[in-house]
Amino acid sequence: MAFLKFDNVNKGFGEGTARTEVLKNINLEVPEGEFLAILGFSGTGKSTLMNLVAGLEMPDTGTVEFKGAPIAGPGPERGLVFQSYSLMPWLTVRGNVGLAVDAVFPKLSKAERAEKVEHYVKMVGLPHALERRPAELSGGMRQRVAVARALAMNPELLLLDEPLSALDALTRANLADEIEAIWAHEKKTVILITNDVDEAIQLADRIIPLNPDGTLGDAFMVDIPRPRDRMEMNNHEGFKKLRVEVTKYLMDVGIDAKTEGTRELPNVTPIHGVPAAVAQAQEGMIDRNFLDFSQLHKVYPTPKGPLTVVEDFNLKLNRGEFISLIGHSGCGKSTVLTMAAGLNEISKGAIRLDGRHVQGADPERAVVFQSPNLFPWLTAKENVSIGVDRVYPKASMAERQDVVEYYLERVGLADSMDKMASSMSNGMKQRVGIARAFALSPKLLLLDEPFGMLDSLTRWELQEVLMEVWSRTKVTAVCVTHDVDEAILMADRVVMMTNGPQATIGKIVDVDLPRPRTRKALLEHPDYYTYRQEVLDFLEEYEHGAKPKPKAKPIAAE
Repeated sequence: MAFLKFDNVNKGFGEGTARTEVLKNINLEVPEGEFLAILGFSGTGKSTLMNLVAGLEMPDTGTVEFKGAPIAGPGPERGLVFQSYSLMPWLTVRGNVGLAVDAVFPKLSKAERAEKVEHYVKMVGLPHALERRPAELSGGMRQRVAVARALAMNPELLLLDEPLSALDALTRANLADEIEAIWAHEKKTVILITNDVDEAIQLADRIIPLNPDGTLGDAFMVDIPRPRDRMEMNNHEGFKKLRVEVTKYLMDVGIDAKTEGTRELPNVTPIHGVPAAVAQAQEGMIDRNFLDFSQLHKVYPTPKGPLTVVEDFNLKLNRGEFISLIGHSGCGKSTVLTMAAGLNEISKGAIRLDGRHVQGADPERAVVFQSPNLFPWLTAKENVSIGVDRVYPKASMAERQDVVEYYLERVGLADSMDKMASSMSNGMKQRVGIARAFALSPKLLLLDEPFGMLDSLTRWELQEVLMEVWSRTKVTAVCVTHDVDEAILMADRVVMMTNGPQATIGKIVDVDLPRPRTRKALLEHPDYYTYRQEVLDFLEEYEHGAKPKPKAKPIAAE
């Protein structure tokens, strides 16, 4: 008898023509003690599948059985951890975990219940925070409380519904390690919903993709010995092979072949330029050191005195170079970027672009933020047109519209140009943001974690869209990211920053991989994991707030 069994389950929502079938013909058996990862992306029905197991939803047809009996509603034997923490803000950590203990073990004495609470809080590494309230905790700490609360119910089946996706990369990796250790200690049956391939491989015995059409894909078995060390796995042949197989499968089923745009870009000139005298003086040399960060500092006043966030940041980029800026949260990556954009005042030092000092915001420096900040009452075309009309004042209206439509077509929005921003998904909005930035024909493209809010598959797709458009323009670009694979995929050089405050450049890796680049091709390139190891080694060195002295500081572009 299977511990958990889906027998030909179907589930949909809505009525008549508005009905959407979310899960189709789901047949699945989970043995006791297995750690199963369901891998899929936004809108594929992962959370609906989890809600069926939790008893929060009922199937339209078919049955979901737990230990041989149909699931008829929620029960303490199935503990659920959501993506959002759902903690009681007025209760301490002790109080939030105590709610679960009191509900499941009402017959225990007060002292025994208190002991249980402390046991599970200690298990997730928070004994020092027992009396803190959620508002006093970081996102990672709050999610640890949610895990402790679920474990305190002593469930036979632990359900983790994207519990790590709202966390930064380092916190996410550390909590994944803790979840694996807890699973190994408690030997619970676990089902993890995730959109992160590496997370699934690190944690699971078996990975099953959930296809965009609501059906289950073929299972991938994870035959990598435990415990699985994240750093060691980078050099494990089984990890590399499985990573390629799973990634290829997801891209093949999730990213449809996109038709190439046919529109041609009109031959119009943007107004960014340099004065004639400056241009003459720079002839033959401005391609080198096109963007120059020189002794850059950022200091903020605080009640305790000046706080230096970025210190002595020196970097030179040639025209057309693509740089990734990576480091742990709080290392000043975005501070450097906003100074380059002219949105944040420089405390000391200088930034020069095309031979001139950066002073204030200017469309010659286009920025793509994590959230694209579109005008919700305007269409995609109208949102992009605002900047284009300003940058090409001498072009005809028809030429300006051609520029707008060319870039919207390039980012895959040929059929959605007249769609209102308010009715777009996050991925579509970010496509508009990318099109808007490129349509300004900027001298410098600045990307601040542009895909950070998107699920993995949308992120992969937009990375390739960005690379394709960039390959046509070769605009000089700086991208802030916390994603090691994204940094290597896009960049000519990966610039790594030390921890803040007083963050600076700790190491630079030249990425000598062929272009044009695709994720599939890079995963199979013999040098790819060498570059990945270099970046991972640096990040691990700084992982726990250490501030080792920078080993090397290569500055200028070759």
